[in-house]
Amino acid sequence: MFLCCGDALFDLFVDSDAYANDIALSGGVGGSPLNVAIGLSRLGHHSRYFTKISQDPFGQRMRRHLDNNRIDTTLCVDTEQNTTLAIVEKNFDGSAKYVFYTDNTADASITSADLPHSLPDDIGVLHVGSYSTVLPDSGKSLLSLVDRESKRCAISYDPNLRLMVEPDIALWRHAFEQIGQHAFFIKASDEDIDELIGEGKYDEFLQRALDMGASVAVVTRGPDGAMATDATGQRVDLPGVKVIVEDTVGAGDTFQAAVLHWLVTNQHIGTGDGGKPVLSGKLDLEACVAFALQAAAITCSRRGADLPSLDVIEKALNASPG
Repeated sequence: MFLCCGDALFDLFVDSDAYANDIALSGGVGGSPLNVAIGLSRLGHHSRYFTKISQDPFGQRMRRHLDNNRIDTTLCVDTEQNTTLAIVEKNFDGSAKYVFYTDNTADASITSADLPHSLPDDIGVLHVGSYSTVLPDSGKSLLSLVDRESKRCAISYDPNLRLMVEPDIALWRHAFEQIGQHAFFIKASDEDIDELIGEGKYDEFLQRALDMGASVAVVTRGPDGAMATDATGQRVDLPGVKVIVEDTVGAGDTFQAAVLHWLVTNQHIGTGDGGKPVLSGKLDLEACVAFALQAAAITCSRRGADLPSLDVIEKALNASPG
């Protein structure tokens, strides 16, 4: 049902004292769309992934990690190019700061020749996002895939800006306009919107997403919760879920996967004229966003992008007051 595409990297966490002369690192598989794929699998879905995967030691571990999480990698392309690395250091509030190494790496070098000629018939949702949508090779190729498949697949999109990878904000804005016009579901963080549109222009973002044709649009605001709207005119603004934060790595990806789970499980992705996906049925937008906020909070309570399973989320929701 789901195909996620793009970023596939190793997060290397800085473990030593920030003021020490040496650095100790511990690593784990990451990448925003890859995390979404894993989140969907842990929520009980058949989840596929498309990217280029290195044959280096990091890439070999990535393959095992994907296999262990039941991700279908039959569309992935093997390469001798190195794996992208991200150095992650935690701020005092649990938020993460990154340094990326993407020069000529596998996931940054997806070409049109790497794209699958056609997608399996069972794929109904295609998700893209983050730096792979703006780098020269991968960005052009993924936009081509989105353009081709948007006539039958619901497109999910999270800009997930990484200005340390590509500092030219004009390229991110261009990708937002190009991919956004095909998207069924768009989610962006408040920090991303501050850069893309202007500081605090969250209402404008939601309206722009609807004007581009999105059926569901969300602004996530970290500990302050999320705002959302849909094509029927519903609007919700929910507070965040209180949690002891270990770090915020993977929280936005968890939210993305949780909303997609809700839309598909409750049969809210229908077929319109010409087979194009449309919002189907009456979406309980408040319940959908509450579910995604709870899922993201659980990830924040864990180290790294360790996305929760469905039973863990439901248990937490049932334990919540009210």
